[in-house]
Amino acid sequence: QVQLVESGGGLVQAGGSLRLSCAASGRTFSRYAMGWFRQAPGKECEFVAGISWNGGRTHYADFVKGRFTISGNNAKNTMYLQMSSLKREDTAVYFCAATSRVGDNVWTGAYDYWGQGTQVTVSS
Repeated sequence: QVQLVESGGGLVQAGGSLRLSCAASGRTFSRYAMGWFRQAPGKECEFVAGISWNGGRTHYADFVKGRFTISGNNAKNTMYLQMSSLKREDTAVYFCAATSRVGDNVWTGAYDYWGQGTQVTVSS
């Protein structure tokens, strides 16, 4: 079992920045690839960014490329999502997730463990 806890969400003005954290506990964090997803009101959960278990490979949804950066620190069992140039449409609950599958996993069903989410609200 892996337990995931997100933090760092909040209210920010458009154009601003936030850094989300995902703290993991339980089974060895470094054995899992990780991802960030988000869900806005009335919309489906969508992939945002992913990182391989060793941090050597990252992949992003097109709508965040150049604005968001995913990273991880295995020594701290923590993953991050640095978000910059935030837009109103980035408003959502952001979830971190872990998967034992290899590859660029972008669908929710590929992930085995999920956090409870953290709210990000971007105001104009």
